[in-house]
Amino acid sequence: AALWCDPQRSGNDDLRSLIDRLGARLGPERVQRLHLLADRLIPIIADDYPDPAFGSGAVKITGAHDFNDYAVAKRHGIPLYPLMDTRARMTGDQVPERYRGLDRYEARRAIVTDIEALGLLDRVEAKKIMQPFGDRSKVVIEPMLTDQWFVDAEKLAGPALDAVRDGRTRILPERDTKTYFHWLENIEPWCISRQLWWGHQIPVWYDDAGREYCATTEAEAQTMAGNRTLTRDPDVLDTWFSSGLWPIGTLGWPEDTPEMRRYFPTSVLITGFDIIFFWVARMMMMQLATVGQVPFHTVYVHALVRDEKGKKMSKSLGNVLDPLDLIDEFGADALRFTLASMAAMGRDVKLSRDRIAGYRNFGTKLWNAARFAEMNGCVPGDRPAPAHPVNRWILGETGRVRIATDAALEAFRFNDAANGLYAFVWGTVCDWYVEMAKPLLAEAHPARAETQATMAWVLDRCLMLLHPFMPFLTEHLWGQIAPRDRLLALTDWPQDGDELADHEADMDAAWVIGLIEEIRSVRAEVGVPAAAQVPLVLLSASGQVEARLGANADLIRRMARVPRVEAATEAPRGAVTLSAPGATLVLPLAGVIDVASEAARLKKAGDKLAAEMAGIGAKLGNAGFLAKAPEEVVEEQRERLAAAEAEVAKVKAALARLATLV
Repeated sequence: AALWCDPQRSGNDDLRSLIDRLGARLGPERVQRLHLLADRLIPIIADDYPDPAFGSGAVKITGAHDFNDYAVAKRHGIPLYPLMDTRARMTGDQVPERYRGLDRYEARRAIVTDIEALGLLDRVEAKKIMQPFGDRSKVVIEPMLTDQWFVDAEKLAGPALDAVRDGRTRILPERDTKTYFHWLENIEPWCISRQLWWGHQIPVWYDDAGREYCATTEAEAQTMAGNRTLTRDPDVLDTWFSSGLWPIGTLGWPEDTPEMRRYFPTSVLITGFDIIFFWVARMMMMQLATVGQVPFHTVYVHALVRDEKGKKMSKSLGNVLDPLDLIDEFGADALRFTLASMAAMGRDVKLSRDRIAGYRNFGTKLWNAARFAEMNGCVPGDRPAPAHPVNRWILGETGRVRIATDAALEAFRFNDAANGLYAFVWGTVCDWYVEMAKPLLAEAHPARAETQATMAWVLDRCLMLLHPFMPFLTEHLWGQIAPRDRLLALTDWPQDGDELADHEADMDAAWVIGLIEEIRSVRAEVGVPAAAQVPLVLLSASGQVEARLGANADLIRRMARVPRVEAATEAPRGAVTLSAPGATLVLPLAGVIDVASEAARLKKAGDKLAAEMAGIGAKLGNAGFLAKAPEEVVEEQRERLAAAEAEVAKVKAALARLATLV
């Protein structure tokens, strides 16, 4: 019986029903159609695999040369006929003699010609199909049936699943645990045979009769075979099967070596999400099966490095950033610190040259601070016990950043650790402490010696804490600053912490720094020219604040560009009030800026930002845009909106300050 199914009018269920009815009437062996080219009957079956909207909805099944066809053939008991050899030539008794020995493509053309000659060719359509290509050969891969060795991986998967479920090994971020469980809970027999030149050879030998002998060594196999001549299986082990033994294979296993006793199990495995199954799960299975222990207590799954727009790097897109080129241009430490600073758990890294250049500048900042300390006679030694508030304050800040860095590293928040150190070294140490310490390092200053000792000690702590992130620069500076008895890499990690805190010194420094930042902020907001000299006017203050002002007057004048600090009973005309706890302070700006033109400039900038925000808001409010736009594009628009909102807030604050000057 010949069957025809129009996919536009009849679904797969209708076809299945028709075949079932015919089978019941004629017998299932009668539901067949003559294969004219092969001169034999072939069964007609119904299955959910074919796509009824693709072509006619009826397809041929070649179980020995296609993975999907193989599954269909197994479901329906269809014979698996090998039709090609290893050189993709048509071969075997099931191939009509006319096509035997032809290359697959030659046979394909010959078949089309023969079908057309029989008057059976309706039309030829160009259809895109998914085909696998070899990475090296760049030609189509043709699946075929071969003899391979398999491991019953389901027996290995159970202990590996239990180890993660009961917490002996944890996977971070936790979302990747689902990937691990999915693979192992649905695991199939693991094909461990590979037809490669190099690798661990399959431990199986054959005698002349084809009998198999699986043994640890050839001698053991020969004992099993008696006097029979043996030939070893030429296949080698799957690469992942071999590398699954990495944690113990590198330490001398199966021998009881000192390295095994010292280094196994390891602690943390850092890896990519794409090999959670290929390597992580297989190492878990292999170690639990061979030595009965998990190979590591934590698996940290790092993010994917993308380009600055969030796109995956690709040669075809031309957006690949070669790390070797980046190292040549910016240095290894700048690249390393950039990646660490952006490595938020569970989020991909958006890498750009500008970010790397910024962290190269950070390295330069540290270098200059070390050079400044060296030029001012700062020699490292034991932890000092300073008396001056500035030195007491920086010791407490150093202890706090060590505690914060440890907490971030222990929680695998590498970005928090890197960014915290960046803020401390650049902002707290280089921008504030070095500037605040300059007058203390004067030859005649009584705090000179303690400041030299404090600065040297603090910079040493900076090098220690930064060493995991910038190993080359910190190691170089460590050896350059002073003679050392050991490398920085071999120096004990610092333990200083809360015991360094000094509440009174912290309050003094916080007040002074806050005032200087407030003055700088106000000048920038309302457009005070950089060279303009604007005095600081004190209207009222508590005794404690007066003491702080007196002790730090030189510092405030120098760092806030204030020519003098003067007292008054009332605010001058056109003065702006500063936020300073415990005091009323103002900056008199009358005649310094043109209030009307500055307000007009700010309003124009605000209007431009508002228009930009409206455009971005319209995009993000469009359901079609959110559905169709790539995720990285949507995220970029959200970031632009957040940045614009922050700028608008600054503009509004500046306009509010200007309003008080009118």
